[in-house]
Amino acid sequence: MQGFEGMDGELLDAAVGQLVPAGSMFAFLAAHRAEVFPDADYADLFAPPGVGRPSLPATRMAAVLTLQVLHDYSDREAAEAARFDVRWKAAAGVPLDDPGFDPSSLVYWRNRIAKSARPDRINDAVRKVVRETGVLRGRRRRAVDSTILADAVATQDTVTQLVSAIRKVAREVPGAAEQIAAVCTGHDYTKPGKPKIDWDDPAAKDALVSALVSDATAVVAALEGRDLEERAASAVALLALVAGQDVEPAEGSDGTDGRWRIARKVAEDRVISTVDPGARHTRKSGEARRDGYRAHVAADPETGIITDEKLTGAAGTENSDPAAAVEFLAAEAAGDSAGATGAAGQPGPDAAGHGGSGSGSGGGGEEEPLAWYGDSAYGTGDLRDAIEKAGHQAVIKPKPLRPPVTGGFTVDDFTVSEEQGTVTCPAGHTVPLSRTRVATFGVLCRDCPLRERCTTCKTGRKLVLHPRDDLLRAARADWAAGSGLRKDYMTHRPNVERAIAQVATWRGRRLKLRYRGTTKNNAWLKRRTAALNLRNLIGKGLARRDGAWALAT
Repeated sequence: MQGFEGMDGELLDAAVGQLVPAGSMFAFLAAHRAEVFPDADYADLFAPPGVGRPSLPATRMAAVLTLQVLHDYSDREAAEAARFDVRWKAAAGVPLDDPGFDPSSLVYWRNRIAKSARPDRINDAVRKVVRETGVLRGRRRRAVDSTILADAVATQDTVTQLVSAIRKVAREVPGAAEQIAAVCTGHDYTKPGKPKIDWDDPAAKDALVSALVSDATAVVAALEGRDLEERAASAVALLALVAGQDVEPAEGSDGTDGRWRIARKVAEDRVISTVDPGARHTRKSGEARRDGYRAHVAADPETGIITDEKLTGAAGTENSDPAAAVEFLAAEAAGDSAGATGAAGQPGPDAAGHGGSGSGSGGGGEEEPLAWYGDSAYGTGDLRDAIEKAGHQAVIKPKPLRPPVTGGFTVDDFTVSEEQGTVTCPAGHTVPLSRTRVATFGVLCRDCPLRERCTTCKTGRKLVLHPRDDLLRAARADWAAGSGLRKDYMTHRPNVERAIAQVATWRGRRLKLRYRGTTKNNAWLKRRTAALNLRNLIGKGLARRDGAWALAT
């Protein structure tokens, strides 16, 4: 059943102002943890009163989880801080001689919250505080950005992945260990470590890869058609994926003779570890490759309050910056973000369904549209279209155009008539725009005097236009015309970098994720942004006045 904090003070209670600095996160939680994280918000996690042993108080554990993610502590470090650090004891409301708790208690609480109907309740509690303060009232700007966070596992090479995937099948699939022993001849998978070969001999490596791929194929074939539970089926699917993503038929082979070699390329969306199959390769630039996950953030550039966040895979169109921004846009419209308001400018409801102060004017009139700020990674036609349909403004740096010929004609030098469905080139040739929005000039380029400035393709110039080509052209024209768009962008968009730095770093070092998989790491990101927002509000003088949250500044 649920445990509760005792309200009576004790002789050895830590005194705020003497041992704990006033105005700090520790002092704030010492005074207000029960108001930010009330016991009633956690009652659904436990059996009715009188059934079972009382748990650790929810207000105490919510405060510890918030401090843990803010300081980037492991479970053991957080448990030690809660036992030995006076500041943590004051924040958690325990006396100086309190023995603390086992690190596994943090795992227990995270798992209980994750499996509940409200897995982001710590983040939701801080969002409620943000709404009540009105810190975002009248602030109609949102800046979006993302960063790569390193995963918690080591990147594995092809041989390690094949061996590890087969061992995982042996662990997860009932009876698979015996089948592996029967059909696999390339390696004894019961022995730890890598196979012992001459790693300096290319022929020996190719022979090992061929044997491991053949073993993996044999295992998948042996288990085909079996009715497996989710974990077992996932292990078999991972083995099939790993066996095909990094290898290709050896020279002179079509793959049917069992001869394979490591592919001379990196597979798209490559699994980099069987320990954490969700981690991916990605590139911040042509030279800088990173492994892990991508953290997306939307923030108010003036206050630094993070209004939405999401952690996704590091690769794939569905995990791209524009895709996440579309979700943030939809959350604002639905009132699901920290600064969103309800219809007709009314403040969005809090967790209990009551109205609170939102980001808008707080009156009944129509709100001003939001302005969305993003770098060129967000400059897609799809995102601009979504922003326009939502009635908002896109202050996004356009993607640069790359002409086929250096210094030659770009797509903006071609005139597009959407009404007539035609495209006219700089030489005056007009062709129809196909149903798939492709304009092919073909033979018209053969004797064109401008060909050398237009294309190097033997079959002539071909344009593929986005369905919202009009928005993309208008954005590039506004950016180049000096209409104030660029100045507005440079004034407000860079401020989101501070929010990104707070999410991704702690005391000058880059954070590394502590969990495996998108779900657990996304929960970590939401706790971290909640802790950062709460610290931000405390810095602005967050206080409780007449039963509501307010700011001194």
